[in-house]
Amino acid sequence: MKAVVYNKGAKPDRLVLSDIQKPVPGDDEVLIGIRAVSVNAADYRSMKMGMIPARKIFGADISGVVESAGKNVKRFNPGDEVAGDLSGCGFGGFADFAVATEKALVIKPAGLSFEAAAALPMASMTALQALRNRGNIREGQEVLVLGSSGGVGTMTIQLARHFDAVITAVCSTRNVEQSRLLGADRVIDYTKEHFTAGNRKYDLIVAVNGNYSLLKCRKALKPDGRYVLVGGALSQIFRAIVIGKPLSLGRKKMLFLAAKTDTNDLGYLLNLASDGIIKPVIEKYFSAETTAEAMNYAASGHARGKVVIRWSPGNLYYPR
Repeated sequence: MKAVVYNKGAKPDRLVLSDIQKPVPGDDEVLIGIRAVSVNAADYRSMKMGMIPARKIFGADISGVVESAGKNVKRFNPGDEVAGDLSGCGFGGFADFAVATEKALVIKPAGLSFEAAAALPMASMTALQALRNRGNIREGQEVLVLGSSGGVGTMTIQLARHFDAVITAVCSTRNVEQSRLLGADRVIDYTKEHFTAGNRKYDLIVAVNGNYSLLKCRKALKPDGRYVLVGGALSQIFRAIVIGKPLSLGRKKMLFLAAKTDTNDLGYLLNLASDGIIKPVIEKYFSAETTAEAMNYAASGHARGKVVIRWSPGNLYYPR
């Protein structure tokens, strides 16, 4: 099969489209013919830190068609259209075929394209768990989204709207209109105004961008408010964990979310997307041959929503 394989010596990108052996699923695994895969921070940050998957193939968020299933697999059959997050299964999505356990996958709704399904898992589960699990979001609450233009940010706006919150989004000039169209009631262009101007207070701050001062964020919370960091570099996450603990001694809480794959959450979110309640924002599509370019673009930090690779070489015998 074809796969984009990490090769440390292949500079500058280190990602090479190669011919390799097709994986064989174990008794508890499913073999998926990949149709689409999206790029996440988990991919490019892991590669930057030298955390290379065992099979040397990145790609966590996938959609595709089940080709075969191990004898212990109960929920999936050949021909099933599925989507999932393979980060707990060793990645492997940048390939014609990948293997995964049942707990990583859900059935893809028929009304949802392969590309849309592949754009959802990590970003939408992170947004949902930040708002619901850590943020305890309630109808009518004031929610501030710091970094509203990427994959997680665009999902956070849409899900906060679904939960009937009042949303303020913070982004750059080029993304102001996008944030409004997604459902933000108010948009702050950070190149022109700091979110603390005007002394407005929020019930919940979701920080997709971890560059903001924790003290200023805490000051912007209402007395029982919550701050949830969901993204950022390792230094930002470390700072939030270390400094956030003493800042949470009162009623205000400064929290960090380590999102987890949850197939109940993913199924719920895919159904919301199938019903048109949320929609993944996909800025660019790439081919298997341009996967390295897709990774570089996503890592640049300027993507408006998601970057998706349409993957179909070698497994065209299932109808799309």
